[in-house]
Formats: sequence, structure tokens, C-alpha cells
Amino acid sequence: MSENFLAPLVSWVRFFCLGGGDSNRHADLICNYQLGKKIQQYGFFSYAVNEALFLSEKEKSVVTTLFESIAMEPEHNIDKFSQDVLVSQIELLLNYSNRFYNRQFITRKVLYVDLIVQLDAYLAMHLENELKGLPTVQQVSDHLRVSQRYLTDMLKSLTGHGTQQYIHYRLIEKAKSLLVITDLSVAEIGYQLGFEHPQSFNKLFKMKTKTTPSEFRDSFN
Repeated sequence: MSENFLAPLVSWVRFFCLGGGDSNRHADLICNYQLGKKIQQYGFFSYAVNEALFLSEKEKSVVTTLFESIAMEPEHNIDKFSQDVLVSQIELLLNYSNRFYNRQFITRKVLYVDLIVQLDAYLAMHLENELKGLPTVQQVSDHLRVSQRYLTDMLKSLTGHGTQQYIHYRLIEKAKSLLVITDLSVAEIGYQLGFEHPQSFNKLFKMKTKTTPSEFRDSFN
């Protein structure tokens, strides 16, 4: 893999697409295009610097070519197609970035599996009542020292769940275990898992499993 090459390109696109300097003037570049409506969907704008993309030499060539085309476009004679061309080139760069990030989550899977192991250990401390309260996305990302959006995108790529969904998945799995192997009441299980009110536990459990905790327990008797 090559050095971290995309960071300055993302910074440049962020400046022109998400505002910087004269933000209103820059926003006008894309506001009347479909890209303006979906620009916030590109999660890597929210990544931390140390979470930027590492490109292979082939990918680096693709991105370099796109960036050079974007940089050259304003140097041509401006006509009624100039803005259309520029915006489409920017969108193509962003779409390639999404593709390369998804590739990175897969090819560097060993590194991310270790991160998931750390995540599971942290959630276990909450679910074993060693740490009080329900774990939040903010708490989890702070503990792992990654940005919230990066963690969510990584988890979605490897597990199919975003961070909040993953927390709920682990919580429900722990709840199922407690319902089957202990004599704790449903309320006691809810409190142990960090819920302040048993009703909240019941509501989440039914939403995720289509059955109540009591019904789930009864199905094993």
C-alpha cells in the first residue's frame, strides 16, 4: 500500500463542497445538483486524520488522474457546461473514494477484527455491570479512539450493523442468555443491562426479536 494520499484531496473537496472561506460561494458550486443533496452521505468527511484512506499504486493513479482533471477544468475556457463537468468529476472522485474505503475495510480486515475484539470487550464490561449504564456510540468510539462515523462504516462493512445496531445486537444476545440461564426477573435483567426503566428494556427487546422477554423465556420452559 502507498502512503496516505487521499487526505489532502478530501480536504480540498471538503473546502469546495462543504464550505470554507466564503462558504456560501463554494456551496453554490453543487447546491443545484443532486450531489448537493447527498454530499453529507459521504462518511469519510467525518473521519479523523488518522483514519484517512491508504491507496494502492493503481488506486493512487486513478485518484491522481481525477484530481488533475478537476484542477484543470477551471483553466479551460468557461462555458455553459463547465460547472456540470466539474461537479460530475468531483462526484466521481467521491464515489471512487467510497469504493476504495470499502476495499480497505476488507483488505485490512485483520486490523479491524482486533478493533471489534476491543469493542466486544468494552461492551461486555457494560453488560456484566462492571460499567454503569447503557453504552453509547460516543462512549464506544471514544474508548476505541476512532471517530463515530468511521466506526459505523467499518462495522457495517464487516458485520452488516452500524455501531448503534451492533450495541443493540450484543445487548439482546446477552439478554437472551440471562433470560434462559438465570432466574432473574425481567426487570432485574433490564437493570443489570443498564436500563433505567424495565419498560425501555421490554420495548427494545420486542422491537429486535418480535417477542417480549417473558414470552422468550417461556418458549424455553
